[in-house]
Formats: sequence, structure tokens, C-alpha cells
Amino acid sequence: MAHWLYVLRCGDGTLYTGYTTDVSARIGAHAAGRGARYTRGRGPLILAAAWIYPDKRTALQAEYRFKQLARSVKLRWLGEATVDPVTHP
Repeated sequence: MAHWLYVLRCGDGTLYTGYTTDVSARIGAHAAGRGARYTRGRGPLILAAAWIYPDKRTALQAEYRFKQLARSVKLRWLGEATVDPVTHP
């Protein structure tokens, strides 16, 4: 099973970061208002980046590390979507 860290750009300019095993289904849930409470009413939602990991633990560690970054660093990483939040602190 694949484990994903994904980042959405919300219509109000904010970023939302989450974990899932199915990116398409999760984005659909967000778009339908059934995703995270944070994303409700913040559409349109655009997938900015997604990184795949071999296990849940690594993906959740990446999510935590990404959320700890300053917004400017997050935006830089999104511009270079190949950077991995686990291997590049």
C-alpha cells in the first residue's frame, strides 16, 4: 500500500497538508466538503504537491516535519516538488 503526504493550495491562499493512502479519493472528499474541517469553504482546492512513502510512519513523519517549516520554506519546496520532507530537513 502506498502512503502519501499531500499539500493543497486553498482558494484563500493558505496551504493544507495531509496524509492519505489514496490521493484522488482524499482530494475528492475535500472538494465535496467531507475532508478536513479546515478545507471546508476554502475552495477551490488545488493539489500543489504529493510525495509517496513506503510506510505510514515515514509519511506521517514527513507530514509533521513539513508542518513545522516556515511558510516561505514550504512555498520554496512546492516550487521544487521533488524535495522530500524526510530526507531534506
